[in-house]
Amino acid sequence: MDAAILAGGRARRFGGRNKSSLHVGRTSIFDRQLAALGGVVDRILVVTADHARYRDRGVHTVDDLMPGAASLGGIYTALASATTEHVLVVACDLPFLTAPFLRRLVEQARPGDDAVVPRTGDGWQPLCAVYGRQLMEPARQRIEAGRLKIVDLLAASRVREMGPDTIAELDPDGLLFCNVNSPADWQRANDLAAGTGR
Repeated sequence: MDAAILAGGRARRFGGRNKSSLHVGRTSIFDRQLAALGGVVDRILVVTADHARYRDRGVHTVDDLMPGAASLGGIYTALASATTEHVLVVACDLPFLTAPFLRRLVEQARPGDDAVVPRTGDGWQPLCAVYGRQLMEPARQRIEAGRLKIVDLLAASRVREMGPDTIAELDPDGLLFCNVNSPADWQRANDLAAGTGR
């Protein structure tokens, strides 16, 4: 399976700074994600406009085919650029993803599934999920109509859920979906990393 890291956002709360380059502990979020994905998928794509940043990192970079369409545009681009029927999609601001969790997520995908999506107590986590290429056309139609909510696309699709109990087995510290959207989130992630050794 291919994986795609969505790194094409504008990061307004960070003054446009590239979030994947932020360090949590001693390691950048991008390097943390590469380490987690490396043994799980065959090829890693990065959806970005900043190709130079990733040139020597052993990944393929692709321009966002639907600029201005938020994360749904990134998912569309990942599906359009993939060489496999399903694609593991992750946002670039998730520093605590682990290989065992990602492997379990990938292993749950079956032919005919439109998506495999973790579901926590907060609901679906669509920016760390597996998507089937058959969702390209429905995603394109929603983007062209200005309907950019990923959960609405999922609600009309055949979704296999990874439920809270399975997630808890793989995430005893409850950190998998801790994302870095703001300087305060970044500080919190560093505090958590220091406290857990992750």
